[in-house]
Amino acid sequence: MSDLEMSPTLEQWITDHIKLYLENPEAAHNYDGLPTLLLIARGRTSGKRRPMPLIYGRAGNAYVIVASKGGAPKHPDWYENLVANPDCEIRVGATRLQARARIASADERAKLWPQMAKTYPPYDDYQKSAAPRQIPVVILDPTGPAPG
Repeated sequence: MSDLEMSPTLEQWITDHIKLYLENPEAAHNYDGLPTLLLIARGRTSGKRRPMPLIYGRAGNAYVIVASKGGAPKHPDWYENLVANPDCEIRVGATRLQARARIASADERAKLWPQMAKTYPPYDDYQKSAAPRQIPVVILDPTGPAPG
């Protein structure tokens, strides 16, 4: 897995999806009929590059992801890692890109949330479960090709 390190707390199906993404990115890109990318963010405390497969949408040239954590009361680790270090890598199928993450503004979120909930309807239920936490929408703006 080169210099990537999976978090030891990941559920098995997530670990399996990461491995599939690394071995066969085109097969992993369409996972159970959902468009997924592989986010690689640097751990805010470990400094290690951590992969995480996520459902995504598009907004112009940018990629859009949702920090739902299944409706948990806390944000996912990958989100906290991006807040600490917004420079990341994304893999969309076989395409590898460097990107810079930013949290969607209120106006952007108002437009992007329905788009993402249409792609994955459980997001609306997750938001109800997460309340009062507002689930962030993250925009990944590509900055160039990823090395290697």
